[in-house]
Amino acid sequence: MASVLDSVDQRTQLVGENRLEILMFRLHGRQLFAINVFKVQEVVRLPHLTLIPQRHPHMCGVITLRGQTIPVIDLAQAIGMRPLERNENSTVIVTEYNRSVQAFLIGSVERIVNLNWESIQPPPRTTGRQHYLTAITRVEDAIVEIIDVEKVLSEIVPMNTKISEEKLSSPLLAKAAGREVLIIDDSMVALHQLTDALGQMGVTVHQATDGLKGLQQLQQWADQGEVLTDKLLMVFTDAEMPEMDGYRLTTEIRNDPRLRDLYVVMHTSLSGSFNAAMVEKVGCDNFLSKFQPDRLADVIEERLKLDEA
Repeated sequence: MASVLDSVDQRTQLVGENRLEILMFRLHGRQLFAINVFKVQEVVRLPHLTLIPQRHPHMCGVITLRGQTIPVIDLAQAIGMRPLERNENSTVIVTEYNRSVQAFLIGSVERIVNLNWESIQPPPRTTGRQHYLTAITRVEDAIVEIIDVEKVLSEIVPMNTKISEEKLSSPLLAKAAGREVLIIDDSMVALHQLTDALGQMGVTVHQATDGLKGLQQLQQWADQGEVLTDKLLMVFTDAEMPEMDGYRLTTEIRNDPRLRDLYVVMHTSLSGSFNAAMVEKVGCDNFLSKFQPDRLADVIEERLKLDEA
């Protein structure tokens, strides 16, 4: 199955076109789940699993793959289902989120599907697993539930949102107090993390849960006569979101004369040179990997320095 990802580097052309590819899989039964292909390093049979003492209940243990020790998480158990059985046919998806590598034990892999972000919708409130979903979509009349991996990981290894005292004591950073920002992200975990950290700097936060809602909020302010560069210190946008991704959102911002001078920061769990290239392609001003509170403070300072130039 690893071969299905061999051409992943060629798929970067989809980004910026409001398209994505998802890797579909099953945990128990017929229900299909998915994650974005760009988070996936490889799909392999479960190697020898080493148990570790006092591990989190959702962690199966660790594996060694290509010289790297990688924790293995039972994804079914992590989202509230019964644990998966482990045998010689077990499969793991090796992923990279927030600059860390982990493997998810799953039931079976299906295939990769190319979709438009407009076909990705927020989960309905009646969905029992909504707590662990960022979105749903439909593939050949089957409902596919897209897992909120950031939520899963945050419950196993909670993220630190505390900005260091050294950073907070910066005279330049003090000028951020009272300023406003817009955060656009479909992950409640990411929204909470960023809002908490910005609050430590006295920054007022507005939120939107996907790129389309974020764009509509900006357009509404502009329609009301607001000068957006005066109102907002910056806009933080996730890369992957239903309706409209962060790359398309940034392109739309740059194409609107009322919005195009906004300072836009791509804030994402995607990482690597690919993301840096895409940020430059669509015209973002900065890039911030989730979640680095002190690096966030640096980004705020970099923006404030522009006011003093």
